[in-house]
Amino acid sequence: MGLAPQFLLMCVLLLFAVPALFQWLWNITMPETFGLKRIRYWIAFRLLIIAALLTSGGFVHFNYH
Repeated sequence: MGLAPQFLLMCVLLLFAVPALFQWLWNITMPETFGLKRIRYWIAFRLLIIAALLTSGGFVHFNYH
């Protein structure tokens, strides 16, 4: 039972850290390379959700081999 709160906290931290990393990488790469605009945090968050939906079909797939 002691692992569940730590796991939940780690999931929440990742949920907010990954878009921040994506935003940072986008803003240091895309404007200079392709002439695109810089993006804000919530736009990065939405882009990651869209990418996840497009690549997984809206479902999480587990491969058990």
